[in-house]
Amino acid sequence: MEDSAIVALYWDRNESALRETSEKYGRYLMKIAWNILADREDSEESVNDTYLHAWNAMPPHRPQVLSTFLGKITRHLSIDIYRKRHSAKRGGSEYALSMDELTDCVPGGGSPEEVIEARELAGSINRFLKELTPEARKLFVCRYYYFDPLADAASSLGMTEGKAKTLLFRTRRKLKEYLEKEGYVL
Repeated sequence: MEDSAIVALYWDRNESALRETSEKYGRYLMKIAWNILADREDSEESVNDTYLHAWNAMPPHRPQVLSTFLGKITRHLSIDIYRKRHSAKRGGSEYALSMDELTDCVPGGGSPEEVIEARELAGSINRFLKELTPEARKLFVCRYYYFDPLADAASSLGMTEGKAKTLLFRTRRKLKEYLEKEGYVL
């Protein structure tokens, strides 16, 4: 079923929208949740909550790209679940591994001032990503937005894991230099 037809089902408050969404995007959403949570039950919870959030968001929202809309919801819900379950320690998920890789070049935050700084940081990172080659940008997004395992990200771009690891290392180093030039203290 086409995405526009699925969105129309949500707008009509037709419960078959949930079945169609699950059939078309269930595996994709589970992969996102699994990469963050590394737990089947938590991943299923996140995906099911994604369907509820989508149901509550449409209407009034009419997403242009349904896969991106759903993926973003799953990502945020999964990160929230991860934080609740692992507030004191880091687990073995791709989320934890990816965040560990970025700790040297991206500062954290929590206070209102830090939240504002985080938004500004996001803008700086987006500007940095636009300067990268398409290959480096796609790899960076696969690894640090979707939390794909390194081997999967490399494979999807047709490169060896070693090349991907090197490219990510160089990209992180460039990101750190870029952010320092933008005035961030790392």
